[in-house]
Amino acid sequence: MNTGAWISCADKLPADGQRVLCWLPDNPVHLPGLSGTEQRNVLILRFAEDWFIKNPSKTGRSTHRHFWLGEGSSNHFFERISHWRPLPGGPSAH
Repeated sequence: MNTGAWISCADKLPADGQRVLCWLPDNPVHLPGLSGTEQRNVLILRFAEDWFIKNPSKTGRSTHRHFWLGEGSSNHFFERISHWRPLPGGPSAH
């Protein structure tokens, strides 16, 4: 698979539990100690297939059966992510 190509969530989804780069078209982030926000469109998230089927929402908020789990950042509802791509491999040893 070409790791440089973004894949539309409408076309294909990652494997359950797979960590991937995700594209959030609109993701303003409030930066500590600064006024205003900064757009952070790319995050590493873990795909959680059927999350809300396995873990019913205590708040009643679930817009889709899938979910994106954050690592060091917040979680995101499925519909917020438009595209994803596999994480690149590490540097090769010479």
